[in-house]
Amino acid sequence: MATHSIQSNWRENNIFDTDIDGHTVTIDIPTASGGDNAGPSPKKLLLVAAAGCTGLDIVTMARKMRIELKKFDVRINADVAEEHPKQYTTIHVIYEFEGDDLPKEKLERACKMSFDTYCGVLAMYKKAVPVTYEVVVGNA
Repeated sequence: MATHSIQSNWRENNIFDTDIDGHTVTIDIPTASGGDNAGPSPKKLLLVAAAGCTGLDIVTMARKMRIELKKFDVRINADVAEEHPKQYTTIHVIYEFEGDDLPKEKLERACKMSFDTYCGVLAMYKKAVPVTYEVVVGNA
């Protein structure tokens, strides 16, 4: 079994820096909450991880299916609880594709495979909250 380890180092005020494989990720909170707004909030980084994980799956599958994407975006909307802990209560993933004559059925299959089987981040989140998705295919 593989193990991933990170260490976040407090810099000052509410700022933490984390080295991830040679890439520094800085987290902070907005100035309205007492931070310096030096980086994204930790909670939103959860959404970034989900978008990146499933997006990488789909780009890889699209290449294997010989689908030429002109544009591909992963958008995520997540509802936040009103009370503490202010966790996400639902997550909705929107896969948005643009290109010429894109095969919608293949793209839908790639999204379903990532959502149901391959994306480890979404798999973890689905154990905690309802997660749904939709596929939007348009012409470039």
